[in-house]
Amino acid sequence: MCGIVGAVAQREVAPILLEGLRRLEYRGYDSAGLAVLNKQAGLERLRTTGKVAELSQAFEATPVTGTVGIAHTRWATHGKPTQNNAHPHICRHQVAVVHNGIIENHESLRNVQKQNGYVFTSETDTEVIAHQIHSHLDAGNDLLSAVQQTCKDLEGAYALGVVSVTEPGRLITARRGSPLVIGVGIGEYFIASDVAALLPVTQRFVFLEEGDIADMSVDGIAIYDADGKPVERKETLSELSADAVERGEYRHYMLKEIFEQPRAIADTLEGRLYQDTVLEAAFGANAKEVFDKVQGVHIIACGTSYHAGLIARYWMESIAGIPCSVEVASEFRYRKPVVRNSSLIVTISQSGETADTLAGLQEAKRLGFGQSLTICNVPESSLTRESDLVLMTRAGPEIGVASTKAFTTQLVALMLLTIVLGRRFELTPAREKQLVQQLQHLPKQIEDVLGLDNKIQTLAESFAEKYNALFLGRGAQYPVAMEGALKLKEISYIHAEAYPAGELKHGPLALIDANMPVIVVAPNNELLEKLKSNLQEVGARGGEMLVFADETAGMSSDETTTVLPVAPTDDCVAPIVFTVPLQLLSYHVAVLKGTDVDQPRNLAKSVTVE
Repeated sequence: MCGIVGAVAQREVAPILLEGLRRLEYRGYDSAGLAVLNKQAGLERLRTTGKVAELSQAFEATPVTGTVGIAHTRWATHGKPTQNNAHPHICRHQVAVVHNGIIENHESLRNVQKQNGYVFTSETDTEVIAHQIHSHLDAGNDLLSAVQQTCKDLEGAYALGVVSVTEPGRLITARRGSPLVIGVGIGEYFIASDVAALLPVTQRFVFLEEGDIADMSVDGIAIYDADGKPVERKETLSELSADAVERGEYRHYMLKEIFEQPRAIADTLEGRLYQDTVLEAAFGANAKEVFDKVQGVHIIACGTSYHAGLIARYWMESIAGIPCSVEVASEFRYRKPVVRNSSLIVTISQSGETADTLAGLQEAKRLGFGQSLTICNVPESSLTRESDLVLMTRAGPEIGVASTKAFTTQLVALMLLTIVLGRRFELTPAREKQLVQQLQHLPKQIEDVLGLDNKIQTLAESFAEKYNALFLGRGAQYPVAMEGALKLKEISYIHAEAYPAGELKHGPLALIDANMPVIVVAPNNELLEKLKSNLQEVGARGGEMLVFADETAGMSSDETTTVLPVAPTDDCVAPIVFTVPLQLLSYHVAVLKGTDVDQPRNLAKSVTVE
């Protein structure tokens, strides 16, 4: 959610800011704005509701010029998505601020500021930051000190970009609980919520740590920690290119990312397998020492990552023989959990900045619940820095809000973890060899499933006028059904829910009729015959079924059922394989319904606030 871009340079920055915002559109937003410092006119600001394209049109109609500026895409939290609530916020024509996060004490600050004569023009929590910085400037502080003092006054999470007419050559940035990166150019510096925003101008980055404040000008950069002490943060050269986040020949990022899954899975496995075994060093230098002490696993995640954790629970317990618990992070952090001290705390997040998951990890550490591992797609993210062990998924940039390749690479990473823990419990060398070989064949199996795209596109036509859908699965395929239902509701706005097929008689069967399509995943395993019985109950009540079935499952189409065969798949990796046709189905249904596939309404890619 919410995106920040900023620049201090020796060239016009407005085009850079607009392009950066365009590259952050995937995060989800409802308004956009920018402000630049002009030596003659002072602070010039443009703000619009809607898409970045509308801000670009406003810029073309009324160009603003300057070599220092900040920009923002806002996802409404405090106040409606209106122009007045859009960022940047300006105080008395002197200070401009962009902000990601939530200021929890904004009401008390607002009351004091009103008493001191400050006038509010928005409903946001962010405006108090601009006023607070101005008040410290008014007290005689320079811009850096004013921001440092303001950060001490704030309670909550923030990433900030600040400019002021009092010192027009400076850009100040700060972060606490919300991601921010600095891009390093030649005689110029940039800030952004995400590396992707800055790839057209640099591949050199500095990742700020919790509590850091940076002071930038064309002459250089100075970084201070939360105590105000000067610190050095290492510079990183990104391997990503600007082209890596372009759609190319695909109509939508989501479709591109679905088709990137064979490569993403191969990349996730690369260098982590050797002679039919998984290399423990892939998890970190001290992984063996940590894993030797593990007696259980406790997974904390949200959304799609939570579904990945649920699948991993089946693997951990059936393959490794190790107890595994899975929790929604927003629940875990606010209850009183009881976790074995010998448990491995596993967090899963595409961005590594998911607020509830990060807070859950911090709470687990505070309570002393063993050591931690994060499975993540973004290097240098908050979760990777806070965890004892890290396994990167190597999915590459994922722009579509509805996660696809991040999910399947998370599953691959979780299978690797299952194997390295399982060899300490019930997993034999022969079984490990078998599982590794299945992982090695997985990219080809995914390619085979992608070959069903045209057939799935045709089948999607029957969903165009539907308003509800039911997804069914058994065993490890139940979380796959949950993920399929999530994808459909996320991007097509069709109400969808998932059930274990064995639960049909406990309520959902009452919903079955010709207007309730039922989508089923049916691998050829020990639960297949029971699943077939469940489907007979649906057919007997006039339900229309779409079944993705293993070719060897012995299922065929009839008047109530359409069966789409999937190439034979080993049961252990079947959840990964059967996920892909559900992604394609959701995509094609959404296209037919005319929704915004990559940026569905009300949703954000990276949920960095509660």
